[in-house]
Amino acid sequence: MSFIRVLRYFEWVRYYWPNTPIVSARRPAPLRPWYGAFTVGGRRVPRLPSRLGSLYDSTRKYIVKSMIFIKISHMKDVDLLQQALELSDPWKVISCAFSAPERRLDMEVDFPAGARFPCPKCGQLCPVHDTVKRTYRHIDFFHHKAYIVSREPRVACGDHGVLHIPVPWARPGSGFTLIFEGLVLYLAPHMAIRHVARLVGEHDTMLWRIIRKQVDGARKSSDHSHVRRMAFDETAGRRGHDYVTVAVDLDEKRVLFATPGKGSSCIGEAAKDLKAHGGRPALINTIACDMSAAFTAGIKRYFSRATLTYDRFHVTQLIIKAVQQTRREEQQECAWKRALLKGHHWSFVTNEANQTEKQKSAVAVASLPLLHLKTGRAYRLKLAFQDAYASGKGPLSRWCQWAGRSRLPAMVSAAKSIRKHWDGIVSWFETDVTSAIMEGYNSLFQSAKSRARGYRNNGYFIDMMYIIAGKLDFSARYPAHSI
Repeated sequence: MSFIRVLRYFEWVRYYWPNTPIVSARRPAPLRPWYGAFTVGGRRVPRLPSRLGSLYDSTRKYIVKSMIFIKISHMKDVDLLQQALELSDPWKVISCAFSAPERRLDMEVDFPAGARFPCPKCGQLCPVHDTVKRTYRHIDFFHHKAYIVSREPRVACGDHGVLHIPVPWARPGSGFTLIFEGLVLYLAPHMAIRHVARLVGEHDTMLWRIIRKQVDGARKSSDHSHVRRMAFDETAGRRGHDYVTVAVDLDEKRVLFATPGKGSSCIGEAAKDLKAHGGRPALINTIACDMSAAFTAGIKRYFSRATLTYDRFHVTQLIIKAVQQTRREEQQECAWKRALLKGHHWSFVTNEANQTEKQKSAVAVASLPLLHLKTGRAYRLKLAFQDAYASGKGPLSRWCQWAGRSRLPAMVSAAKSIRKHWDGIVSWFETDVTSAIMEGYNSLFQSAKSRARGYRNNGYFIDMMYIIAGKLDFSARYPAHSI
């Protein structure tokens, strides 16, 4: 029974303790008898009954020191969280609750009574009309989930009525803090979203919503008024004929726009998006792309003043495909040709400086005049094309005449294709631009898609493109202490 009364005494001291001044953490306030009671920090606390006097004498200092330790430790926790969250007036961390079984830390944030907040529209300080309690997921506290619980005010403005006041640590309408969203955006380019979701303990759909909101918000503030040179290319979105058209700024080397499909309408959507971000299609002077008929038609329609340049890689690829087609057709003619040509795909694709000894031997045999192999003639035309393409318009024109008379169907078709796209091909000698950066980005995009084992839709794929190569500025959407 005496122990229970000691505990009651302990609770009595704690009841009086919150507003009593603390002299020192090491040296508690002196205990002075006062008519059957003693004072702690100037407040009267009754003594225990006399029959518990000996127990009281032995536990009195321990109880008071324990209460001082509890008070100071509590204040240190709150102060630490206040500084870590970097909250400004009038927001204060008033309490925190930690549950080890639930692996959860709740930090309660509130504002003092009588606080006034500026109207979101006019900035005039207004009184609080009412509040609503909301919870936000924060980054983990060690390996425990952390949450911010707060009362969000609505103010009564005389000019604009009752308006909601956004909190400084979260985006309006979001259930996550800005730092948590910043962590997701930081991990997204390097990990599959399902792995990020497993790491932070949330569903991947919630993380995709965060990414979509942040990407859309960052793109709205993007400025494309300085764009002068662009490149277009398509990349595979999903299996089958499912593509995504990507537009890139060649000067700043960043993705400007991406949309599903690969038709001429995609070029029109890119021009519309350019206008929405302050750019002008009439000021674009150079565009690089492949020899797609849809891209060519779209660029001539929506970027009529731009100089169209076909990428050197795609032009050279046209000749390489002609060589390979000639080799495949010839090796089906008889057994000895099949023995010479089969399995030597890379021998006729690799440049001479990079060929292995085995590849050089295969090419030398195929080029022997006594064998009269079509593949050897096609390979010599390929080497001549590389020299002509590097020399200028005249040598390239003469090569087209030679290839047109070669009696090799694949090479004749390639020469006709070059003649058909002549202006775009020879403009490279003046503009010196290529869409090689698109091939580099394409490898990054496909690597991300492979890492994620594919995306549910092209919208997720496009969002990932913007995060990887869009060079979006998220700093305006985050506080200084965010990731």
